[in-house]
Amino acid sequence: MRFFTLISVLATIASATLATAHPGSAQDVIRHTGRSVGKESVINGVKHYISKPFKKSTTAVIYLTDVFGLPLPENRLLVDSFARAGFFTIAPDLFQNKPAPADLNTPGFDVAGFLALHGPNVTDPIIAKTVQYVRKELGYKKVAVTGYCFGGRYSFRFLQKGKGVDVGFAAHPSLLEDGEVKAVTKPVSIAAADHDDLLPLDRLTQLEGILKNTTLPWTVSVYGGTSHGFGVRANVTDPRQKFGKEEAFFQAVRFFQSWA
Repeated sequence: MRFFTLISVLATIASATLATAHPGSAQDVIRHTGRSVGKESVINGVKHYISKPFKKSTTAVIYLTDVFGLPLPENRLLVDSFARAGFFTIAPDLFQNKPAPADLNTPGFDVAGFLALHGPNVTDPIIAKTVQYVRKELGYKKVAVTGYCFGGRYSFRFLQKGKGVDVGFAAHPSLLEDGEVKAVTKPVSIAAADHDDLLPLDRLTQLEGILKNTTLPWTVSVYGGTSHGFGVRANVTDPRQKFGKEEAFFQAVRFFQSWA
């Protein structure tokens, strides 16, 4: 009888711990489909998508999108998911209402030209406004950044000294330069695909080599059966892709909880 009582008590404690960390069950924290629940707001001349946690948060997460931007439903749902995980989460419109089309092979769309229009000289000031807003206007003392593909590079850029971010995560970052990795002064975590033309495994090994020379907390995880974009646009009918997307999300959550 005592054995079953002990099991019951342990189950109750585990359930209470999960409820404290997340408002619903673990399966409910990250959602892949359905209606987004956040709100759009123009702040300091930049459109943002904002989702708030059920309880007051001590940490703000700045969500930096892939090239598909705020219109992509999966991006909004991930912003909402970070909010359900307990963070005030805000995603700036990095492309000023002109993101890449959902199909990059759309006739007439020039990927190289698009990226040239949205280099660091244009993108950094947008993100800086968001950092300033959450720190100065909202008063958050802890700020995390999570970035995907295009946005992953900027996660690294805003982990440099004096940029106002405390911890960062990047899923399959693209166009990331050695100097941007070497300049990081805050904890950083990377989620990578095992098949990724934009971040092949030999390049990932090079990034790991740079991070090994720092004294910062850092992690790199590679997810089998995934390809570039899995952190946002995984085919969730494929169990391996679904697992990769969800595990990468919780990788970011746990990293922020530990180091923010």
